[in-house]
Amino acid sequence: MTKKAVLINDLSGLGKCSLTAAIPVLSVMGIQACPMPTAVLTSQTGFKSFYCNDCTDKLDYYTSEWKKLGFQPDGIYTGFLSSEKQVDKILDFINSFETENTLVLVDPVMGDGGRTYSLFTDALACKMKKLVTVADVITPNLTECCILCDVDYCEFIKNADKPDFLDKIAELGKNLLNRYGVKIVIITGIEHKDIDGTMYVQNLIASKDEVFSVSCKKIGGSYSGTGDLFASVMFSGLLRGDTLRDTVSLAVKFIETSLRDTVALGIDRNEGIEFEKHLKILL
Repeated sequence: MTKKAVLINDLSGLGKCSLTAAIPVLSVMGIQACPMPTAVLTSQTGFKSFYCNDCTDKLDYYTSEWKKLGFQPDGIYTGFLSSEKQVDKILDFINSFETENTLVLVDPVMGDGGRTYSLFTDALACKMKKLVTVADVITPNLTECCILCDVDYCEFIKNADKPDFLDKIAELGKNLLNRYGVKIVIITGIEHKDIDGTMYVQNLIASKDEVFSVSCKKIGGSYSGTGDLFASVMFSGLLRGDTLRDTVSLAVKFIETSLRDTVALGIDRNEGIEFEKHLKILL
């Protein structure tokens, strides 16, 4: 029987990210996506103009109605949450539906490139730390990793060109494992220059059994939705029983291949990446 997974994230009409990125990935990887929108937007927030319909007051209906139907998801994946109030509702949802066999992945969306997003508050960060404690897998970028570890990003990034920089990030990964009790930490999108000057993007993975990284050459700039796509592949691969190493390698190959097309076509970063024709990689 096809596994079912709840996707808790926003839905944007323009800009391939969040639910519009996650749903096709889950589907092609053999998982039924059950979306639970936290907000509905005309376009993702990187565009110069957009309208956002916040769905906070609708979230409780998913909990109550799905309980009535006896729904039991195999996995729960949380992405963008707009407020601490939404985090509280999602914590209640997870508490209602999680069993010992439910895979919970939390993508703690709070910022990137050393900057927090416009809706970020200290209260939201506090609640996000609480949400992380109920996850099996978390996929923070380096900015979010620093927030979760209470580390100053600006000071930390000063060591980016040093040979032991990845070792320092590995220490942060281990810190997250111990501090929040998660099983797997995947720190995404780490830009690191090799000794020959080539820029790579590293993804560092930490679990109780191993710490390793998977990298690819940096292609183009920063594009909307790449983190959503990466987390979606990780979530689906682990849910269908693939190994951790195989799933990370698959996610990196998928993103790298899609980025090459995106850069070649000159697509604007706000539009997201050209991933649709490469979904077959995930089969």
